[in-house]
Amino acid sequence: MRRPELRPWKTSAVSELTAARSRLLRMLEGLPEDALTRQHSPLMSPIVWDVAHLANYEEQWLLRALGAPALTDSAFDALYDAFRHPRASRSQLPLLSPEQAFAYASRVREASLEWLHSLPEDSSTPLLRGGFVYGLVAQHEQQHLETLAATLQLMTSHVYRPAALPRPRPARAAQYEVFLPGGPVRLGSDAPWAYDNERPAHTVHVPDFLLDSHPVTNGDYAVFVDSGGYTDSRWWDPQGFEWLQAQGIRHPLFWLPQQGGTWLRRRYGWVEPLPKDEPVQHVCWYEADAYARWAGKRLPTEAEWEKAATGSDGQPRVYPWGDAAPDAAHANLGGDTWGPSPIGGYPAGQSVDGVWGLLGDVWEWTSSTFDGYVGFKSFPYREYSEVFFGTEYRVLRGGAWASAPVAVRNSFRNWDYPIRRQIFAGFRCARDAR
Repeated sequence: MRRPELRPWKTSAVSELTAARSRLLRMLEGLPEDALTRQHSPLMSPIVWDVAHLANYEEQWLLRALGAPALTDSAFDALYDAFRHPRASRSQLPLLSPEQAFAYASRVREASLEWLHSLPEDSSTPLLRGGFVYGLVAQHEQQHLETLAATLQLMTSHVYRPAALPRPRPARAAQYEVFLPGGPVRLGSDAPWAYDNERPAHTVHVPDFLLDSHPVTNGDYAVFVDSGGYTDSRWWDPQGFEWLQAQGIRHPLFWLPQQGGTWLRRRYGWVEPLPKDEPVQHVCWYEADAYARWAGKRLPTEAEWEKAATGSDGQPRVYPWGDAAPDAAHANLGGDTWGPSPIGGYPAGQSVDGVWGLLGDVWEWTSSTFDGYVGFKSFPYREYSEVFFGTEYRVLRGGAWASAPVAVRNSFRNWDYPIRRQIFAGFRCARDAR
């Protein structure tokens, strides 16, 4: 019997889940068992833990939470609970083997897609309204794939050289400041697949400010490094400088000492000259904040960042260019380029005010700490957002080359500790308009 045609949210759910799983298999294809089971860094899980965690998360939310029978023993829930087991200890757990983990993921995916067809086309149930829970799981899987990309970059026991799609190579782009007039800005989203920390959409006032047209590049940042920026406490948050000194850090992560006057970098299986025209990445919040001070500027607030992304004309936009979903002309997203593109490579992706590269290439640190908006309600569980609210986390915006299009938009909020460097983070600078 032929199944009836799927409603739009169901079609989107199937498409996004399929895209995520295809990417997972593509990323990990050919890796030996030791690479999948080894703990490559105390900051990251063994890869095989992530694979089974994705399956368990999907089983909980797309099967059991929606009334389908369980496929596994509930003991899996504890074994693959990210809050119960810190990353550094996960290699000591009785994990599924790679073969078992991939089989589990395949079995859950088959069952969840089959169960999808039995669900009502329209529902007022919060989990199913607009297909929310399917967006939750699809975005969750893609976010873990970005984490896996960071794990693979940290891996030194095996050579990992992914087949990368070509990136645009534009003519040299000029860095300039864009004036953003003050006024109201709509923050957040009430879209069906928006996360709880993006809700509710609301309006705040932002004063006039200036924002760099592009993220800070490797070439820009190298000047800061070469001029002694890492040894001059004037530019650093006191806690940041204390951390810097204790760790003996003198340059961004994965940069290598100069050879013949040229900085090198390690990128997956390659060591290569540092491309001066690419956005700097693998810098923490303290490093970004110090550079901005050295340059006589500051990091933007997340409200300023979202105003720049939405546009100063007051028109609502899902993305800087409008409401059309991101494609290869708009931004460097999806993970298949395996690195940021030189600035100025995506003219179709600039904002209405002429700000470039707000989505894709590198996450952008903001000066804001992570908290809920007024009226925030935790959904569907506190551990996604609420337990992280507080001054110890800084907000990042915009997504990186390793972020999936389904998990980026003007309102999307990421967060991390100000010392995190393995993530694909960079920044751009702002300045008060006087």
